[in-house]
Amino acid sequence: MPIRPGPPHRTVRPGGVTLGAVTWHLAQLNIGRLRAPVDDPATAEFMAALDPINALAEGSSGFVWRLQTEEGNATSIRAFEGDDLMILNLSVWESLEMLADYVYRTAHTAFLQRRREWFERLGEAYLVLWWIPAGTLPTIDEALARLDHLRASGPTAEAFTFRQPFARPGGRAIPTDERNTCPV
Repeated sequence: MPIRPGPPHRTVRPGGVTLGAVTWHLAQLNIGRLRAPVDDPATAEFMAALDPINALAEGSSGFVWRLQTEEGNATSIRAFEGDDLMILNLSVWESLEMLADYVYRTAHTAFLQRRREWFERLGEAYLVLWWIPAGTLPTIDEALARLDHLRASGPTAEAFTFRQPFARPGGRAIPTDERNTCPV
């Protein structure tokens, strides 16, 4: 199962936030444990929505990259030993605001509201954000380490959430935006 970096013209996009000679992008990881395997009828609607929702992300302002396999998504990546129901989404965006606009203010939001139909409640952090130098891509291991850091230490500049965002290195503080919370 080879992993594709994404469409060639989208691997690294200009933009982002510049500090001196370094431009920063926002990496995000979210994970979930499906209630049923990807080929089960119980997840059919979720699986059918992946391509259009991923296309929406790729067409959204600020999108840079997302992890995907030859199938065009990341549902076949097994990053959690012995747990075939755990799936992940790993992507890079130009800014927190642009990612939040996609997550909370597009057609993606309707599927986010229905996540309990397809995913178990994890009971711990399942989303993590962090800043990376533009032109670099996060690895799965790095992303999982950031999630572990968030779970162990709470939000910090190294690993944070929409509810408690941290500024890019050298940037101004990002105010909390109440619109950037899960619309259950």
